[in-house]
Amino acid sequence: MDLGLQGRRALVMGASRGLGRAVAKALVAEGVRVAICARDAGRVAATAAELGAVGLVSDLSAPGAAAAVVRDAQSRLGHLDVLVVNTGGPPPGLFVDLSDAAWRTAFEQLWMSSVGAIREALPGMRARRSGRIILVTSVAAREPVANLMLSNSLRAGLHGLVNTLSKEVAADQITVNALMPGYTLTERLEELHLDEARLTAQIPARRLGSPQDFAAVAVFLASDPAGYVTGQAIACDGGLLQAI
Repeated sequence: MDLGLQGRRALVMGASRGLGRAVAKALVAEGVRVAICARDAGRVAATAAELGAVGLVSDLSAPGAAAAVVRDAQSRLGHLDVLVVNTGGPPPGLFVDLSDAAWRTAFEQLWMSSVGAIREALPGMRARRSGRIILVTSVAAREPVANLMLSNSLRAGLHGLVNTLSKEVAADQITVNALMPGYTLTERLEELHLDEARLTAQIPARRLGSPQDFAAVAVFLASDPAGYVTGQAIACDGGLLQAI
């Protein structure tokens, strides 16, 4: 299938490792000119060189940083056809252990970075009457996971943003979707100290996801054939979610 992505231009946020890196690599393989960003300058430079992408350094938890990196990407690439908002997960924790500062940091990292990036990218997409916006969220946004209070709360709200915004921009031929990874073999899984064997037993596919599994769905959502898919939260989870 011709995905119609040759020559398109994309920014993949949080792409120096894990899911973001896999998405960026898959887009490059489809002939997309890709910019990536992350906070670690050395890792960004190494990943960009390896993938043949433009590397941008940005701490997305800082106010205004997401909008600034979108502006930078547009300047370097000329414009953006595809925006992949991927900010990584906030730290685990129970409600009783989370301070106001922890909530504010997570809000900036997950919520305001998404708002800022989308706000900056939309005018150009609307002017060209074409665009793909993909927010990387989590299955925890639909079925909360114990000890992930910040992620459970804020990512669920992002699904409301996705669905509402999709209706506002659909007539401009811009799609807005959320893509929910399940348990996937990335550094994030290691950071949460989860038991891989126990998780695998819970997944109907009887294996953890690979970053490549996730990237394949993201690339489809960025493509021309996916132009009638919008306002959705799509799971890539091996059948883990119980909800329809």
